[in-house]
Amino acid sequence: MRRALQSIALHAGLAAGVALTLLPLLWMVSASFMPAGEASAVPPRLLPSAPTLEHYRALFTRMSLARHLANSALVATAVTLIALVLNSMAGYAFAKLRFAGRERIFRLLMAALVIPAQVTMLPLFLLLRELGCVNTYWGVIIPGMASIFGIFLVRQYAQSIPDELIEAARIDGASEFRIFRSIVVPVLKPIIVTLAVFTLLGTWNDFMWPLIVLTDRDLYTLPVALASLSREHVQDNELMMAGSVLTTLPVLLVFIALQRYYIEGLTVGSVKG
Repeated sequence: MRRALQSIALHAGLAAGVALTLLPLLWMVSASFMPAGEASAVPPRLLPSAPTLEHYRALFTRMSLARHLANSALVATAVTLIALVLNSMAGYAFAKLRFAGRERIFRLLMAALVIPAQVTMLPLFLLLRELGCVNTYWGVIIPGMASIFGIFLVRQYAQSIPDELIEAARIDGASEFRIFRSIVVPVLKPIIVTLAVFTLLGTWNDFMWPLIVLTDRDLYTLPVALASLSREHVQDNELMMAGSVLTTLPVLLVFIALQRYYIEGLTVGSVKG
């Protein structure tokens, strides 16, 4: 009886946690379909009295949100693809290749991991200005092409690859690139997908850096465009909710599609024989 009560209490707590997590998201979707002014009604309404798509039409016709959506997709895709290549190669090198100063360099990277990102924004901006990358897509892409966390994540996973497997490939005459492409990458697939999810979500939702480095409104990513939209339409809560839905939906679909690999990357830490 006691165990049954504990199970009921556990499931009730989990259900309450799920409800608290999903309720704001569900209300955001519901409010995006409400007529103008209804989301601000007192008491608040949970469902629209007359569902309408006028706010979504306004975003794509009057606000040119399709351009900002394309900007975010371009930047997030480019950063994710480049970061996967660079981080996976660097992580594998720190885990399995022997070179002078490997441990010292890695410890230096780990020390730099604790430096707040805000501290590096000014020198990074000045550097990109000298390179002529301010107010360009490259100004947003370059800082995200490699990350210390990504290198660390891949290195920790790559250490589980047996040295004998790599040495056998070298004895057979395989080049280092062939070993990396044909042996290491398939083994690293779960953690690469996990890193892809982290990178895509972080880049897609990034607001501060694109706001700093981009001045041309046509180059704005979706979070920056949505923030500027909120300044122009302070009282239009329904329009803001429609913009928030369009910002959240793409990455939510990507996360759901890759969820199995993402969980596997977080939980599996050894090579299955």
